[in-house]
Amino acid sequence: MTGPLPDPFADQPDWAPQPPRPLTILPATERVELRGQRVLVGLPGLGWRGDLRADDRVVQGARTYVPVIPEHEWYRAEAEQVEVFAPLVPVERVWVETVGDRPGQETIRTHGIRLVSLDGPTHPSPTPVFEADAVTGRRVVHVEGTREHRDLRAVTETYSGAEGDICVRITPEVEWYRWAWRGQSPTTLEVPVHLLWIE
Repeated sequence: MTGPLPDPFADQPDWAPQPPRPLTILPATERVELRGQRVLVGLPGLGWRGDLRADDRVVQGARTYVPVIPEHEWYRAEAEQVEVFAPLVPVERVWVETVGDRPGQETIRTHGIRLVSLDGPTHPSPTPVFEADAVTGRRVVHVEGTREHRDLRAVTETYSGAEGDICVRITPEVEWYRWAWRGQSPTTLEVPVHLLWIE
């Protein structure tokens, strides 16, 4: 045989995994479950703060509030069953990250500057890890077939794995945060970059 080897993916242009479902941001005033959900707080026109988790709504007088906890404290409280301080934020200043529907084929990721409205927080579409400048510490989604594994963090940058794949090591978020509060090294999993997306 003297010619080039055939491309095994030539007849399968869709061999790469589909991106994970994007995050949708909903106001906490809507009927959405809050306990343990990732939330953003802020004011329209001012800005937003993330990496927070919520507890169930609290009603005081005629006002509704959401207890909001920094994510690392929420994981510590859940893992070690300890009490943590949770400031009460007016419900109208809280937005909830939820997993949205898979976009249609006509949706195309745009590169460059993306203008958004300041009326409410937005979230970018998932980005393939191989397109990112840096991934250590970032939230990632591991896509295996039709399954999406979320609540993961990257613990390395890209590197060449033992099998020759370009890989990143990932860990569950609870272990990522436990690494900070206890100094206990996380268990990690080596995953090829084509199966990982930045959330």
